[in-house]
Amino acid sequence: MKTIGKEKQESNSVTSQKTLLNEFIEEHDDLIVYDTYIDDGFTGTDFNRPSFQRLLEDMRNGNINCVIVKDLSRLGRNYIEVGNYIEQVFPLFNIRFIAINDFVDSFKNPSSTNTILVPFKNLINDEYCRDTSIKIRTSLNGKKKKGEFIGAFPSYGYIKDPKDKHKLIIDESVANIVRNVFDWNVNEGLGQISICHRLNNLGILNPTGHKKLELGQNYNNFGIQDNTYTWTPSTVRNILNNEVYIGNTVQGKRKTKSYKVHKVEVVPKEEWVRVENTHEAIIDKETFEKAQELSKRDTKVSQKTKELSVWAGFLKCVDCKRAMNKKSSTNKSGSKYEYYICSTYRKKSNNLCTKHSIKVENLEKAVLKAINLHIDLLIDTEEIVQQINESTYQNTKNENLENMIIAKQSEITKILNFKRMLYEDWKNEDITREEYLEYKQKYENDIERLKRNIERLESEKQKYESQSISSNEWIEKFKDKKGITELSRDIMMELIDCIYVKENGAIKIKFKFEDEFKRCLEYIENNKGILKLQENVV
Repeated sequence: MKTIGKEKQESNSVTSQKTLLNEFIEEHDDLIVYDTYIDDGFTGTDFNRPSFQRLLEDMRNGNINCVIVKDLSRLGRNYIEVGNYIEQVFPLFNIRFIAINDFVDSFKNPSSTNTILVPFKNLINDEYCRDTSIKIRTSLNGKKKKGEFIGAFPSYGYIKDPKDKHKLIIDESVANIVRNVFDWNVNEGLGQISICHRLNNLGILNPTGHKKLELGQNYNNFGIQDNTYTWTPSTVRNILNNEVYIGNTVQGKRKTKSYKVHKVEVVPKEEWVRVENTHEAIIDKETFEKAQELSKRDTKVSQKTKELSVWAGFLKCVDCKRAMNKKSSTNKSGSKYEYYICSTYRKKSNNLCTKHSIKVENLEKAVLKAINLHIDLLIDTEEIVQQINESTYQNTKNENLENMIIAKQSEITKILNFKRMLYEDWKNEDITREEYLEYKQKYENDIERLKRNIERLESEKQKYESQSISSNEWIEKFKDKKGITELSRDIMMELIDCIYVKENGAIKIKFKFEDEFKRCLEYIENNKGILKLQENVV
């Protein structure tokens, strides 16, 4: 078996195929080699192969009049296309076709191309490709779901582990560049274009250049034509949006249509295969999330100070929902002050929106006051939630629901045993067939009733658990800022989602975690009876 396996492996190689063809030609004096057409690494289901297309061109130009292959599968593995070439294309150009191992010769034995064996073998070759494609896809999908990396080239900043090609390890030679990209974006407020310029000014090779020139990989990027290996804004954007840098593996973003149609399709994001914590992270999750949030905001670095404003990307007009623009002016006493104004009013037309102007000084005071009031409210809310969670009633309620479900499941088990015994009683003629059917129906009805009860209890238990609040980590982020007297961009990023400016200069703040806060209030509202009970007990 080993010898046969080895011989088969050699016969399938390009080298052995060439040897076989050359030996055949040496035995036939009427054949002269014009050229050899090799499409190594290309699938036989696709006839748009480079060398095969060159063969067709030579056919059209009259350079060749005979095509020889080892067997039919070497011509192709698409049942319909192979049949079309053998039966129509080759005869049209007066091409003699020879498949050595399949004993096909359209000149010496014309009937050999018309026998049922030829389409049957082509069909087998086609089916082999289909079966192989299914097995490979199934295997790769399994690896994706386990978080194993199956790509040819890892993202910039990572290389394949020499001990396990399906695992990524940090490429220390460029890891700091990735960290710098995130730092410049999150902490310095630089946009994709500014980061791109800085990287190019420092003379740093882009990911393609790093892979080809520094790692020596056979990596081709058809978007790069001049081999300058300079950074582009899209490359920076891809790095800032890539979850691989926080240790997650996301695969399955594209797929081929089928094993015959090799058109690449984009897969919807909800269908991507995403597995967390598969390798060491380069960037912490908090920094990554800040970068994602910044990408959604309209932020610009000041041309004068070269710094990102505390308010950049946060201020919006309450009416038109457009960003507010920063302006400066001088009052009657000669003092300069800064203020924000609706961008629609300023840039488009005063008929489309009004000023909605607010001084930076007033804005800062209002936001500081609102943050501290919000924190005080959250602290009070957290204390009430904690009292509810520590109540004996809550624990008892959860235990009772769980015990009721277990009891119902135990009843079902008993009835199933009765049902099995009932069948034996009927077979032993202890009861009649009519009695068997009557009791069987009753047991089945009882089981259905108990299953409905269990579903109701499970639903009630899930509803109870979804309403309960066991952890308030998000409140801690607010509590840490209690008593702040000065705003920073980090504080804004951590606590505030958006600030809407009204026409009268008032503001409306949309804090982060508002949904969680509403849940807390609903939780308190639904459990007011517990608090009253505790007060009465005290």
